[in-house]
Amino acid sequence: MHPTAFIVFHSAAPHPIEPVKLRSTLAAAGHRVISEESFEGPGRSGARWEVTGSVRQLRALVNPLDGNNARSEDPAVRALSIAVVPSELVRAPKLLLVLDVDSTLIKQEVIELLAAYAGCEAEVTEVTEAAMRGEIDFAQSLHARVKTLAGLDVAVIEQVHSTVHLSDGASELIAAFKAAGHYVAVVSGGFAQILDPLAAELGLDFACANELGVEDGKLTGTVIGQVVDRAYKETKLRDWAGELGIDVGHTIAVGDGANDLDMVTAAGLGVAFNAKPALRDAADARIDLPRLDVIVNLVGIA
Repeated sequence: MHPTAFIVFHSAAPHPIEPVKLRSTLAAAGHRVISEESFEGPGRSGARWEVTGSVRQLRALVNPLDGNNARSEDPAVRALSIAVVPSELVRAPKLLLVLDVDSTLIKQEVIELLAAYAGCEAEVTEVTEAAMRGEIDFAQSLHARVKTLAGLDVAVIEQVHSTVHLSDGASELIAAFKAAGHYVAVVSGGFAQILDPLAAELGLDFACANELGVEDGKLTGTVIGQVVDRAYKETKLRDWAGELGIDVGHTIAVGDGANDLDMVTAAGLGVAFNAKPALRDAADARIDLPRLDVIVNLVGIA
């Protein structure tokens, strides 16, 4: 029996737009489209094709087409994404979805929200952007940014928590995965004091983030224990998959910056969500739309 995989394309158009040259490129290389299924949802439409060929063969053909779209100066073309998704993942009985938090699960960067109370938001934002582009070491940048928070009243944490906004489609994504019997986890270079209550509210299966030091009701400007950097994010993905008895090939990792590189490249499907180029170019799929629940369409969850 010949191997197959799924080619999934989507854009912000109200109705599916077939990528230019996709069908002819597949045909010229001897690959057949076995089935076609279109989808539409809030803020996007697209289609999922099952195609003969291995994931490696199909990505060799599809990735250059998607790369051209991703680098286009036309926003409509740039939003048209094409990805190859392994059939083994689509048909897996159980999946583990692992999400980054800042600028992925939520719209903001929590360190910047905290820094606003310390009067150093612009300085911290600049360092955060450089870290997410992979230009500076994440752990060093984290310690430097957290140091600026020293002396803030711990009550600021609750104030920041009340201003956090989920990304569009985040609740729908989590609900769809949970309803289908799958698992959802979050791992963050942000802070447990913000993430843990949010994870409980959303009914997530696992959560991991840095812990801010607190003493006498004030932030100490330090991080306690293990720093959640890119290597540790991959470790948690593998640990959680092992705990659940799920093959790593049946995991999906989603992020936006360089700190997500290791888990995104280790997962069965790595997704770059409105990501920096360093992550976008390494991921298996990209979403350059504001809707996080496009992931439901990528993996074929009803």
